[in-house]
Amino acid sequence: MATLLHIDSAALPAGGSTSREVTQAFRENWLAQHPEGTVVYRDLAAQPLPHLDAVGIAAGFADPSTHDDAQREAMALRNELAAELEAADVVLIGAPMYNLSIPSTLKAWLDQVIIMGRTAGENSTVVGKKVVVVASRGGAYGAGTPREGLDYVTPFLQGVLGALMQLDVHVITPELTLAKVNPAMSELIPLAEASREQALAEAADKAKELAALIAA
Repeated sequence: MATLLHIDSAALPAGGSTSREVTQAFRENWLAQHPEGTVVYRDLAAQPLPHLDAVGIAAGFADPSTHDDAQREAMALRNELAAELEAADVVLIGAPMYNLSIPSTLKAWLDQVIIMGRTAGENSTVVGKKVVVVASRGGAYGAGTPREGLDYVTPFLQGVLGALMQLDVHVITPELTLAKVNPAMSELIPLAEASREQALAEAADKAKELAALIAA
């Protein structure tokens, strides 16, 4: 049975979040191909994870047989998240840009799920797993724009998910999402709508493509 791990991190709820809209489009198209499939869903805004602390860090590098009660509790959460990631056939992550980077809730998930010697490092247990990241952003950060070079979402996630964890990362980038609510960007609304439609279409296509790979 195919399993999708779906993670949203947008602070805004459905209806007000472009990243949630696009991840939902991916999920719906995925389930259309795998109606019997399983979706493991984590809404990190509604149910945030604790940030990794000294106890959790120490537990990740210590022999489990030496763990005290606090370390066992901390490691139980890290193992749960790692197991979810390992069991997934495909991972879907909504990662809107907040102040040029990712939401702190998503960073908390990453810090908890990255376990050196298990999900990260030379012998990663998730090597090659397909990950689709919806990296929405309020403005434009591509080549030739005034904010070129200030996108710290995509490079960071490609580094962490790709280089460190050895996942196979595909990024969908709906941009100019603030055009409708920022009067100074009103002339960019047509471009924003085009970017949104392209992201929705790309999400649908990618979901069908990955679903077909699992079925094969």
